Amino acid sequence: MARQKIIDSEAKLLAMPEQDYMNDAQLAFFRQRLTDERLSLESVLAQTRQTIVESRGDGDDADLAANEETLRLLLRQADRETRLLRKIDSTLNRLDDGDYGYCDETGVPIGLKRLLLRPTATLCLEAKERQESREHHYAKRRSA
Repeated sequence: MARQKIIDSEAKLLAMPEQDYMNDAQLAFFRQRLTDERLSLESVLAQTRQTIVESRGDGDDADLAANEETLRLLLRQADRETRLLRKIDSTLNRLDDGDYGYCDETGVPIGLKRLLLRPTATLCLEAKERQESREHHYAKRRSA
C-alpha cells in the first residue's frame, strides 16, 4: 500500500509541466523523501553502532578472525551511512537555499527522473558523465 502511494506521488510529479520544475509540491515531495531517508538511515546507523560496541573478541583464533572481519564490514557500513547522512543534510540545505534540483556545474535543471532515482544528486547527467570520465582518465594515468 505504501509503495503504491509512492508510485502515485512520483507519477504526479512526472506528469507536471516542465515550466513547473521545482514548484512547491515537488520541493515538498523531495524534502519529505529526504527527511524519511534520513530518519531511516539514522536508525540503521544507531543499530550498526550498537552492534559494533557489543561485538566481543571471545573464542579461538578462527572465531576472533571471523569477528574481526564482521567488525571491519560493520565499520565500512557505518562509514558509508555517515557519509550518506552528511550528503542528505547538505541536500536539505540546498532545498532551504533554493538551489535544489539544479546542477552545481552548469546551473541547468537536473531533472525529476534523475532526482527520483538519486535525490541527493548535485550534477545533471551530462556533468556527471564528464566527472566520471575525468575520474576514469586520471585513474588510468595513475595506474600506468
